[in-house]
Amino acid sequence: MVSMNGLLDALDGKVARLVAKESKRGDFVDHVIDRYADVFMLAGIALSPYCSVFTGLFAVIGVMLASYMGTQAQALGLRREYRGILGRADRLALLIIIPLVQYALTVADVGFATDLFGFTLIGWMMIYFGLAGNATAIQRAHMIWKSLP
Repeated sequence: MVSMNGLLDALDGKVARLVAKESKRGDFVDHVIDRYADVFMLAGIALSPYCSVFTGLFAVIGVMLASYMGTQAQALGLRREYRGILGRADRLALLIIIPLVQYALTVADVGFATDLFGFTLIGWMMIYFGLAGNATAIQRAHMIWKSLP
């Protein structure tokens, strides 16, 4: 599901430009679908045995605030802000790689796959999403602030 989401997300804008059908409505729909996809993927992990709900909520907040700051720049008449520690492509890559590693280590019965200082690898990924997402939101807010007259 995550790889399909990433692939389609990478293609939709390119296809729209190639067929000269890009529009503000298309951009809006793209961002709405991206946010719903983010919430569904992270909420699914938060409700799984691999992560606590609190850690999942922290990740969702970080990811949503980072995305919000990016689009807030656009709302203020500036360029959409994609810079920062944690971008969507980074999240999607981690959402593909870390669960595969978690699965491989669990099948191999490696102890730290399910308990690395009290968290699974997936749990640590969610903690990273929370920390890096909030740091990205602050970075973007700072960049936007500096760009405003």
